[in-house]
Amino acid sequence: MTESLYALIMAGGGGTRLWPLSRSAHPKQMLKLFGERTMFQLSVDRLLPLLPPERIFVVTAAEQVGPLAAQYPELPRDNFIVEPLGRGTAPCIGLGAMVLHHHDPNAVMAVVTADHFIGRPDTFRDVLRAAQQAAEQGYLVTLGIAPRFASTGYGYIRRGELLGRVNGFDYYRVERFTEKPDAPTAEAFVQEGVYAWNSGMFIWRADRILEEIRLSMPDLSHALEALAAVWGTLAYAETLARLWPVLHKETIDYGIMEKAAQVAVIPADLAWSDIGAWGSVMELHPHDAAGNVLLGDVINIDGAHTMVFSQGERLVVTIGVEDLIVVDTPDTVMIARRDQSERVREVVEQLKAAHRQERL
Repeated sequence: MTESLYALIMAGGGGTRLWPLSRSAHPKQMLKLFGERTMFQLSVDRLLPLLPPERIFVVTAAEQVGPLAAQYPELPRDNFIVEPLGRGTAPCIGLGAMVLHHHDPNAVMAVVTADHFIGRPDTFRDVLRAAQQAAEQGYLVTLGIAPRFASTGYGYIRRGELLGRVNGFDYYRVERFTEKPDAPTAEAFVQEGVYAWNSGMFIWRADRILEEIRLSMPDLSHALEALAAVWGTLAYAETLARLWPVLHKETIDYGIMEKAAQVAVIPADLAWSDIGAWGSVMELHPHDAAGNVLLGDVINIDGAHTMVFSQGERLVVTIGVEDLIVVDTPDTVMIARRDQSERVREVVEQLKAAHRQERL
């Protein structure tokens, strides 16, 4: 059944939300945040019981191909698809769909990410099998995450009528996508019980998403058709370098999913997190009796609800502190209140404005 199923891992993000550990040359997907495996390695690990390496493709930037390929040499080097520069998820996915459709006209593609945490990989593989069956019927399937709390940091999907049940999973027609809501709206969504977090993971036939791109994003479609015409020839690299920079930046949600008719959602509890900030990293690690997460060479005395993430050679000591996040790297130390950790983006912007590239 899964012979026509492929994975497309999106692995091109800069990961600035986890600065100072994440840098432009070493973004989130290359980090070891949970043990000895990088986020990219974990993303491939959870696919391999379902798919052989030759059916796992990766879209990334040219400068990241070498490091990612070195992290997982089992993946064929030709399975790394280079995106000259980021233009949003819609062009990224469109490029992957073009390649997969050329590779296999019957391809069903599972679009996943290289930098998310999934605590239930067995359930994840089961839901991909179920989603493939729905995708074979022509649906554009998105995975909805059962909300654990009223988050204002995620988009939401409202489900409508039940369309069917496959492999023990119900799939529903999507009624509406909602961007990140304010706190009262998020609370109402969770209470209503028919909303899921938007995971940014999708399953569909490659030919179906290319058809939707033709209908809703004609400029992207024309670029993909031009690239398909020269795929595998010496003209491909020049054509890609010429066409890609002029494409409009767009997300797959806004560019396609909010406009398409045959869209379905499968709600699933995957113990999922997009690890959008240091607070998410802290949440996913075991805590001691005082609520601390201490990673690296750390001594903590009478501290509570604090995370220290140390990858430097220094001993880090905290005494009597509460509700802090401390990140120690060889060249930078960041100390933030837990509820302010997302403001690391402001630091990155200041460094950019000061042209301090050595810290980016």
